[in-house]
Amino acid sequence: MGFPVYDYRSDVRNVLVTPQIRSRFLKVEPGPMGPGHTHDLGHEAFVVLQGSSEFEIDGERETLGPGQMCVALVGQMHSVRAVGGEPAIIYLSVTPHLQPTHTFWDESGRRRPHRFVVPGEYDTHVDRSVPDDHVVDRYVDALGATLEAAQAAAGSADAAQRLKVAMERGDGAAIEEARNALWDVASSVYERVAEMADIWNDVAARSVEAGQRPQS
Repeated sequence: MGFPVYDYRSDVRNVLVTPQIRSRFLKVEPGPMGPGHTHDLGHEAFVVLQGSSEFEIDGERETLGPGQMCVALVGQMHSVRAVGGEPAIIYLSVTPHLQPTHTFWDESGRRRPHRFVVPGEYDTHVDRSVPDDHVVDRYVDALGATLEAAQAAAGSADAAQRLKVAMERGDGAAIEEARNALWDVASSVYERVAEMADIWNDVAARSVEAGQRPQS
């Protein structure tokens, strides 16, 4: 059986949702430009697949047609609307995708409260075979592992010093040895952060659902 193939004509939804990236096909209706939002951590890339879309990014507006792409970087306010009287379909990806992914602002430029959302907004679901408290405990454990990895990384100053000396001398073998030592530590930190992020999105989704239940 082959890998999944997604089609913008039939799969107008979120197609991949992980802490590293959220990808979706989005149908945009004609109408006024919305208030927009920013992302604290991620870049968002847009590719127009059908119709024409007007994007506003950091106060600048451009109209894109099929096959054209634009990007809203971290912290850049952005919004989109379809133009030409017909709906548009665009592909978008946000990376990384950690709740709360979107940051909204009021008319005076003040940040609105964090907006965490139910998993259904991202076309995902919570695994109810695993209790909520177990997931929260896993997050705490993952956070501890991340802190341990970061503390270990703080002890890599010797390798950093060796790299500086080797680069100044142009010593290729020494550069490779020191660089590899630094990367081994850095990749370990990144792996622990990725594991923590994966659990965090689950914790966030579960907390939103729990807050919507009748109090017992």
